[in-house]
Amino acid sequence: MSLPDIGDLLAAAEHIAVLTGAGMSAESGVPTFRDVQDGLWAKYDPMTLATEEAYAEAPDLVWAWYLRRAQMIRDVRPNAGHLALAELAEFKRVSVITQNVDDLHERAGSTVLSHVHGGLFAYRCFDCAAPWDEELEVPETIPERVAPPKCADCGGWIRPGIVWFGEMLPPKAFQDAVDASSSCDLMLVVGTSGIVQPAGSLPFAALERGKPVIEINPEESQLTAYVTHSLRGTAAEVLPQLVKLARGEG
Repeated sequence: MSLPDIGDLLAAAEHIAVLTGAGMSAESGVPTFRDVQDGLWAKYDPMTLATEEAYAEAPDLVWAWYLRRAQMIRDVRPNAGHLALAELAEFKRVSVITQNVDDLHERAGSTVLSHVHGGLFAYRCFDCAAPWDEELEVPETIPERVAPPKCADCGGWIRPGIVWFGEMLPPKAFQDAVDASSSCDLMLVVGTSGIVQPAGSLPFAALERGKPVIEINPEESQLTAYVTHSLRGTAAEVLPQLVKLARGEG
């Protein structure tokens, strides 16, 4: 199916669910786990830092490492793909479901229905889970260890709101994602490999109902054999073209 034909599908759909993965933010230069392993943190394995056990044992080390991640993400900007999805929501009902922990969708102007793996900037207490909404202070130079802020309710350490290894997904976030995938007229799957579960199962909720699922990815993925249509290209390349077509401006 050609790009204009898929644009017609978008134009006809009333409710569009969008599942985004790492490829969505890659063009913005969002750092991966491994990218944070420079300087002071080069000697640490990120797989051992992103756990409850690591935080309980060395909260100052883990907090400093996440401050570095936050600093690197704040230095990048939403790309044309993020901006296109925000534009699409101006004239369509769009449910954004993301596997990414960055805030680039929000900074582009989108309302995110579900961060299925949590959000780096959605801080909460490690002990009582109370949300922490104060302004995050990120020093220009981050030492190897920084004591986390403390919870005003119970005095526990504040932690990033992402899903660490060994933790369950946020129940409401995942249920919202399932509900959107199960009720949409069309689904876009952007920049995700489909390997990470259970997020990789979401497109099948639309496929099982006979709804079109459009993959946007520069390479084949675990989902390619199952989706309705695949468009080879990056989010920043393809999404602006699709939104333009959906507006009838092709």
